[in-house]
Amino acid sequence: MQKYPYPPTGNLLLDKDLKRWYPLIAHERQLALIEAVGRGIRFPLVPAGRRSGKTERFKRFLTKEANRVQGQYFAAAPTYTQAKKIFWKDLKSFCLSSILKKKPSETELIIYLDNGSEIHVLGLDKPERIEGIAWKGGGIDEFADIKSEAWEANILPALNTVDPTDPDYRAWCWLLGVPDGLNHYYQLCQNAENNPIFEIFHWKSAEILPKDVIEQMKKTMSNRQFKQEFEASFETASGRIYEDYSKLNHTNESILEYEQLLWCHDFNYTPRSSAICVERRGSIYALDEIVLDGGGTDAKHSALEFVERYKDHKNKNVIIFGDPAGKAGEKHSLASDYTKMEVILKEHDWHFTRKVKAKAPAIKDRQNAVRAKILNAENKATFFINPQKCKYLNEGLNTVQFKQGSTFLEEETKYQHITTAVGYMIDYLYPVRKHAKHTDVVYNVPNTVYTSTNSWMR
Repeated sequence: MQKYPYPPTGNLLLDKDLKRWYPLIAHERQLALIEAVGRGIRFPLVPAGRRSGKTERFKRFLTKEANRVQGQYFAAAPTYTQAKKIFWKDLKSFCLSSILKKKPSETELIIYLDNGSEIHVLGLDKPERIEGIAWKGGGIDEFADIKSEAWEANILPALNTVDPTDPDYRAWCWLLGVPDGLNHYYQLCQNAENNPIFEIFHWKSAEILPKDVIEQMKKTMSNRQFKQEFEASFETASGRIYEDYSKLNHTNESILEYEQLLWCHDFNYTPRSSAICVERRGSIYALDEIVLDGGGTDAKHSALEFVERYKDHKNKNVIIFGDPAGKAGEKHSLASDYTKMEVILKEHDWHFTRKVKAKAPAIKDRQNAVRAKILNAENKATFFINPQKCKYLNEGLNTVQFKQGSTFLEEETKYQHITTAVGYMIDYLYPVRKHAKHTDVVYNVPNTVYTSTNSWMR
């Protein structure tokens, strides 16, 4: 049974809050971080591995400082929604809000401590929210994801605002997160070496998390993403997006006549490109593609090509993946890209299931899902392409680049959109991050359904 440092009080709400103060691993670098502000380090930089305790340490330090020194404090994240999710519930527990004289403001997200201190939870999607208050201290989680100009334009000036009632005090701020390319977080860490009020506190997730958790992450992430997120390494994001794609991912396999077809799309672009894949024992095989160039082609033409090409295929069930934008018009009873295709499929006795998320995944999440199948952190490939049959997809995975200066935006080429189409499918079946509930639409289901152990059936 887990032991807690505080005995039961008889107050159930208070006991619940007190249990939040469970013991942490005595990690050397984390313990040094706790002492940093006391040593005159105003801005501890904490690029540490994900799920390794950096945010937990900050929440506890913030609570203790706010109780020790009266003043205004903040806990911030790139957006309001993130900030509330990361901080609000935990900070109320750490502050023992159940026995505070003044209850926290659920609308303003402010905790009022009995010594007069306040803790504000802020979203920095509008960086000016941090201005106008003489802060004692605070912290920003997911610092790499805030607007690049916010540190110099809004945050640092706010932290340098002097309280006339305490003119010798200088506000502090923990800057936490995992790296995201060579962006503003990287530059701040680089400059910290020559600035005595900054110090870097780095550790890897493997120093905190169990070995089996780390091994599982290696199976589901690309080497680059694993290094970035769990080893907190500043990985460059220049050049090819799918840098690990190679001949290791090539195959001469073909579609078998009874296999379940997976058809993936990215709509509203020319050439109209889609890939046809199958899943075998946890691996994705892209074994065909439909590329229609020239003006006037739409989803209907793709469907006509599909039914003609696969008229002799024995398994007349197809699963369709793609961009949620392809559903445009359906709420107003108008034909969408999906419904145009599905009309043709029905006319030719095909049965289909639409596997499309209610909201498109973040570009980074989609890219990372594809990278992890191309080659994971254990150097295992589970995504294979027939380069003779899928010339556009092969070229796209070989050549699609980041836009200059971006860590995720893609250069527009005629090969780019089919890689996006495949990304929608892989992100649906093998997401690196969990997303909102899927929208599955099943149509025209026959009496005999082909069954499998594919991931979408689990």
